[in-house]
Amino acid sequence: MLPPPDFFMTDGAARYRMIRPWHRDTPQARLRNLSQLAVDSRGRVFVLQREAPHVMIFAASGELESTLDDPRLTSGHGIFIDAHDQVYLVSYDAHQVLAFDADLKPRFALGEFNTPHWQAPFNHPTDVAVAPDGELYVTDGYGNACVHRFTAQGEHVQTWGTVGDGPGAFATPHGAWVLPDDRVAVCDRENDRVQIFDRDGRYLTQWRHFVRPMDIWCDGTHVFVADQAPRITRLDLEGQIVGRMRTFGVYPHGLWGDAQGSLYVAEQGPTMCVTKYERLP
Repeated sequence: MLPPPDFFMTDGAARYRMIRPWHRDTPQARLRNLSQLAVDSRGRVFVLQREAPHVMIFAASGELESTLDDPRLTSGHGIFIDAHDQVYLVSYDAHQVLAFDADLKPRFALGEFNTPHWQAPFNHPTDVAVAPDGELYVTDGYGNACVHRFTAQGEHVQTWGTVGDGPGAFATPHGAWVLPDDRVAVCDRENDRVQIFDRDGRYLTQWRHFVRPMDIWCDGTHVFVADQAPRITRLDLEGQIVGRMRTFGVYPHGLWGDAQGSLYVAEQGPTMCVTKYERLP
């Protein structure tokens, strides 16, 4: 049963009103198998699905604006929109990362279509994070247990990580973000932690107290982690927990925020929808 239309929560630092589902659920805008989402500079919400239409682009009002399809997107899993509104999409069963410009024209592809590689790009990758200078960090993911680093032009720089639960090892690297101080944060899902590295892949520390962390987003001041509790945890940049709140649905698979401090969740489970946690004054 869905909660009442006016449902409020706090993570200790902010108050939110839940809007579920947030998008206008018309026959043309019906979400079928969503995976992830991201918000561009205009406040549009890009929802990545694992079947066509692969990307559904909603206006800030929740109305469907347009769609993006690509035959290589056989299984969309991760999405990132950079400061220039360039879009990066992870197709995990096709073993690729696809890059598009702000007009959604193809730029380049990383990995070989339908061709997996052991401990090399890629073997069912999960997510991509883009640094301010354009470098890409890809979590890889379901088959591999590593992170790959690429230049802004898509040239492979390095790979780090192996299977395990020690420092720098991964069970399922599932989400990533480049923090404002150039550290790379990786959701190590089955190890119930977020690991922190420098840009060269050197292990720095880990943040604990999560239940299978799924995704991560940073607003520049705080870090938000969605896990399968289900909930969203707010942390400072040193990894100290400063607040928490529950989310709805089975678990929040994708997480992003907008310029107003509201949070959007790609909700998986029997009810697949986009939920907005609208920040209140």
